[in-house]
Amino acid sequence: MIWNTMMGTSILSIPWGIKQAGFTSGIILILLMGILTLYCCYRVVKSRKMIPLLDTSNWEFPDVCKYYFGSFGQWSSLLFSMVSLVGAMVVYWVLMSNFLFNTGKFIYNFVHDINVTDIVPGTNGSNKVICPSAASGHPPQNRSVMFSSGNDTGFELFEKWWNKSQTVPFYLVAILLPLLNLKSPSFFAKFNVLGTVSVVYLVLLVTVKAARLGIHLEYNWFTENDFFVPEFRIQFPQLTGVLTLAFFIHNCVITLLQNNRNQENNVRDLSIAYFLVGLTYLYVGVIIFASFPSPPLSKECIEQNFLDNFPSDDIMSFVARIFLLFQMMTVYPLLGYLARVQLLRQFFGNAYPSIFHVLILNIAIVGAGVAMAIFYPNIGGIIRYSGATCGLAFVFVYPSLIYVISQHRAGQLTWPALIMHIFIILLGLANLIAQFLL
Repeated sequence: MIWNTMMGTSILSIPWGIKQAGFTSGIILILLMGILTLYCCYRVVKSRKMIPLLDTSNWEFPDVCKYYFGSFGQWSSLLFSMVSLVGAMVVYWVLMSNFLFNTGKFIYNFVHDINVTDIVPGTNGSNKVICPSAASGHPPQNRSVMFSSGNDTGFELFEKWWNKSQTVPFYLVAILLPLLNLKSPSFFAKFNVLGTVSVVYLVLLVTVKAARLGIHLEYNWFTENDFFVPEFRIQFPQLTGVLTLAFFIHNCVITLLQNNRNQENNVRDLSIAYFLVGLTYLYVGVIIFASFPSPPLSKECIEQNFLDNFPSDDIMSFVARIFLLFQMMTVYPLLGYLARVQLLRQFFGNAYPSIFHVLILNIAIVGAGVAMAIFYPNIGGIIRYSGATCGLAFVFVYPSLIYVISQHRAGQLTWPALIMHIFIILLGLANLIAQFLL
């Protein structure tokens, strides 16, 4: 359950993050961030038990923050929780626009028997890999050339009304905005298994592609050339920002573990879940990076969504996009429900005060997703900014401060423990600042 919940859209950006950090440093950072976030998550799980003389069995982590930090802890935990939820919903909207666009393009070309060649650099042969970023400084739009015996009018009209950033993000509004206004999204929770299916299929896709493409690695420790990147790069905080969200489950881990039949096994189960998540990230990131065909393409071509490195007519990528699109369309209303419950209940004491309140909130959230899909469709950037922001509070600061305060009140705080947890807080702060500097 924890593995399935933690595995999200971040997996699509892990290969890009490794490229930004460098192959060797990327592997090291995934391991270190996994260990660090696991320890901080462990501190969250144990935080309720460190409160004496009170029944905390039904408390969530924001309740613990309120106990230690008063109203500031209550409202700040709400703020950072909303950042994580809305950030995830924005990433979902950008990805759903991407997947819907490529799926529609594939179906249209197949039905009309159109052979379309993207105007981007790429490899030749049946296992084609493309480099969209080489064609322009921003993600690819509708740049393609059609080869067909029919007239071009229908295709040009399709390209006009089926545009990745100008039209498709708005089409999603008609589908998802009504779903967000439902009082209970319990129907969509039944599709939770799709998350597991999607991740398993992505692992299969990565394995098959790597077997066909082979391994393309060259070790340049601090210098880069036309096709390879150094093993260590100054942009490594971009990967740590992505990983903060990739390993983020701290705001709901107590709820998830409450359903565990054997509560004494919580730490063991949590450790196993983090191990499996880290292993999955390592496998997908390392295999995609290592098998990316360099030469003829540069490793710099690895996209923030690695599926964008495969053309829209690639069958395996088409199936992956279908899986992920349907999964995200079922998870998106659940995220919206969580955001609504946390925000409206805090302000109005009711998760559904009226359809007007709910509609205004949902329009604002959907509007943020549409705006990002149009003006900043860079999921790696969105993930690392939102991850570093909400992670500062829930991963690094609150768990460490609560542990230090509780140990101090109990008279058990030691200097090594104090120094270590201050260092963790400084790491979180440096992680956030570095996102805006690199």
